[in-house]
Amino acid sequence: MDVFLSLKAYYWAYRYTGLTSLALVVLTTALALVRPRLLSVIIDSVLIEGRYERLPALAFWVFGAAVLQGACHYGRTYLGHVFGANVVSELRNGLYKRLQSLSFSYFDTARTGDLMARLTGDVEVFRQFLAFGMAGLLEFILMVSLGLIMMAGLDWRLTLVSIIFMPFLAALTIRFHHVIHPAFTHLREAMSDMSTAVQESITGIRTVKSFAREPQQIALLRERIETFVARHMGMTVIWSRFFPVMELLGHLSVVVLLLYGGMQAISGRISVGTLVAFFQLIWMIIGPVRQLGYQINNYTQSLAAGERLLEVLTTPRTVRNRPHAAPLDSMQGHVVFENVSFAYDKKHLVLEDVSLDVKPGMTVGIIGATGSGKSTLVSLIGRYYDVTKGRVLIDGRDVRDITLESLRRQIGIVFQDTFLFSTTIRENIAFARREATDAEIEAAARLADAHDFIMETKDGYQTLVGERGLGLSGGQKQRLAIARAVLAQPRILILDDATASVDMETEYAIQEALRAMPQQCTKFIIAHRISSVKDADLIIVLDHGRIVEQGKHERLLALNGVYRSIYDVQYQDDPTKSVTATPAVSDPAM
Repeated sequence: MDVFLSLKAYYWAYRYTGLTSLALVVLTTALALVRPRLLSVIIDSVLIEGRYERLPALAFWVFGAAVLQGACHYGRTYLGHVFGANVVSELRNGLYKRLQSLSFSYFDTARTGDLMARLTGDVEVFRQFLAFGMAGLLEFILMVSLGLIMMAGLDWRLTLVSIIFMPFLAALTIRFHHVIHPAFTHLREAMSDMSTAVQESITGIRTVKSFAREPQQIALLRERIETFVARHMGMTVIWSRFFPVMELLGHLSVVVLLLYGGMQAISGRISVGTLVAFFQLIWMIIGPVRQLGYQINNYTQSLAAGERLLEVLTTPRTVRNRPHAAPLDSMQGHVVFENVSFAYDKKHLVLEDVSLDVKPGMTVGIIGATGSGKSTLVSLIGRYYDVTKGRVLIDGRDVRDITLESLRRQIGIVFQDTFLFSTTIRENIAFARREATDAEIEAAARLADAHDFIMETKDGYQTLVGERGLGLSGGQKQRLAIARAVLAQPRILILDDATASVDMETEYAIQEALRAMPQQCTKFIIAHRISSVKDADLIIVLDHGRIVEQGKHERLLALNGVYRSIYDVQYQDDPTKSVTATPAVSDPAM
């Protein structure tokens, strides 16, 4: 029950609907148990004793009980649906809000297919139990307990004989629950793996086809499906072992009742009506008992699904607002790194003892080998990750003391992996500022050198973009992402290798446009090409997480260090550029 108590916040608001549904279950069960008693009276009083004048009244009571039972059954089913649908709506919203609030580090390892399986399949399993499974378990408890009370009221000896196999059935049911629960957990995991394989294959279909890896992807999915089927068959084996035994024990109870009860009726110790009522009651009890395995099956599925949902809902947010955090309403863009070190796993440093002072309005170029920590460095500015050691300051305030919303609202970023939503070009550009006018959107697109190719599309700014930007070239996607970042009117603009997929002419046009932006906008440009950063006010060179060189383009060339090595490699085939070593000079910026 810990799982259901932990999820209480999502169903407690609808408790009255759920409780009303369960109250109708009680009424339905009670009305069902009235019929055997009425049948006993009809047989003994009317048919055997010949008091036929009582038949119309008794028939009316039987009919009335049946109608009322049907109405209660309809009500419990309807309210069960309402309860389940409302709770699942709250649960899905809660899961989505939780996912939106989780830190970048969570999504570094999370699998999209697995998350989709939790938000769809696991939530639906939980809904089924809330809507029907809980009522089924209550019905079982009531039918067995009230049925036994009624049987004991008719004849306690016959009742004891009838339930002789019930303890064995209860023990078997408990054993079944312990065996089936881990099996269902493994089944849900196999479902997630299968969903992940499908999602990744569809998302990466161009990569799959470009390398002619369709057979391998088909084989991978087949393997995941076979694992799912194998685990499903494992559960089937468990069912096939337990369910027949449960039914056998139930039927043995009927056989014993027939033998012993028949002899009691023949000898006159009990009436025929009582024996018939016993048969009615024992079958009414055996029905829920036979379904008990399915009810436990549903309960166990919901338990496994609930555990997987709680894994998401209880995942801690590594980056969150501090209790004393305050908004930064008017950012100037003065960024300072004070002895910053960072490790994703708290062990292996990606950045080590980085210190940097970037004045408002400066353009900072960041260059270095792959894995040197360039993207990680700028990720600390918007608190996408928190520093392991040291501080990152904006306008003199530690970013951890600034509310996340006010901080990120004033930072525009274009990530290395450009993402576009499956909507229009206009809505993609206006994502950060929904209230932006068409003129502002067009101005941002022109700045990113995207307006011309947008107008060449069929519907211009209303052209629908395929999933993740499929249908656009890498350079076109990057230009739309730049336009989106610029439209946000950021005080700090971060371009994480954002011009890598554009040609030199487009890159030059974008650089010219960036220089024309308001002076108060501080810019960080991560690049692999010297041409992208050579005009920056400050260029820093990272190597293994450390700043090894910093300064302007000419000064860094004169150092004959890492920057000069990169320059020589990139321009070795350009006869207009000299690759002759320049005498080393001291750099006061170092």
